Amino acid sequence: MIDYFVLYIIIVLLTISVVYYYLDFKEISGLKVKEKFEEKGHRIYLGDALEVLKTEIPSESVDLIFVDPPYNIGKKFADFHDKWPSDEEYAKWAYEWIDECIRVLSPKGTLYVMTSTQAMPYFDLYIRKKLTILSRIIWRYDSSGMQAKKYYGSMYEPILHSVKNVGEYTFNADAIKVEAKTGSQRKLIDYRKAVPTQYNTEKIPGNVWYFPRVRYRMDEYENHPSQKPEALLERIIKASSNKGYVVLDPFAGSFTTCAVAKRLQRMSIGIESQEEYLKIGLRRVFGWHKYNDEKLIPPEKTNVRRNWNGKRIVDKTGELFHAFSEA
Repeated sequence: MIDYFVLYIIIVLLTISVVYYYLDFKEISGLKVKEKFEEKGHRIYLGDALEVLKTEIPSESVDLIFVDPPYNIGKKFADFHDKWPSDEEYAKWAYEWIDECIRVLSPKGTLYVMTSTQAMPYFDLYIRKKLTILSRIIWRYDSSGMQAKKYYGSMYEPILHSVKNVGEYTFNADAIKVEAKTGSQRKLIDYRKAVPTQYNTEKIPGNVWYFPRVRYRMDEYENHPSQKPEALLERIIKASSNKGYVVLDPFAGSFTTCAVAKRLQRMSIGIESQEEYLKIGLRRVFGWHKYNDEKLIPPEKTNVRRNWNGKRIVDKTGELFHAFSEA
């Protein structure tokens, strides 16, 4: 006598197996769908960062990783709300992708990680157990108008710079030198030397970096709530990679990392969970003009825009830099 229930279960399982087999980059579980795009040494994935890292990126295959994850501060990224139930839950989630980033990082590779000032202590304590932290960098920027009135407002974001092998890693000091005002502007003389000489006119940057935030109507501006400036990524990529190296950004967002990597003749891998931002990457990195019959065009710089929570903002003056008011 055939057990029809058992037969039914077998058929269902076989059907699911076939679906998984033929849909290479489709993840049915959790209704998450992944796609892969590849062109001339650059790869873009649409999908969950952790899942793509686990299933698509081989161990020790990436030379430089820059991570700018959601900060757990309540921002809205297209269909994703950046908020966890607690700091502990956020840290637990972060530790999973940190472990995967360490796995895919090459033996001589470098990892840069950003997060909020509130969450960085969790990251720092965890990463220092697994890698060597070389620098704790402060990205300092200018005010955007409204500031805190009953406490000291945040004017910086922290970055950890760490490596797998402290004895051998890439750091191209000459590629990132900046002006040394003591020598170049003040022209002071160092009398401690046997032959008094003027101080150097260039130096390696310290760990406090000033780069303006990406403003509306800047050429590089994209419609993304936490876009990082190209100059910031240019310094990181020049310092910690060489031409032909593989650069990974698991939370690609506006795809600045990948776009700068391409310009500097590196290969890149970008992972993004939101299709809205995927289209930015296809345009900026691949130069595509169309995706699924939709034209890919840069954002129009009008006088009406929205803040990171989607609320309409009205430009009162029409000038390039100014204070905004919420309508």
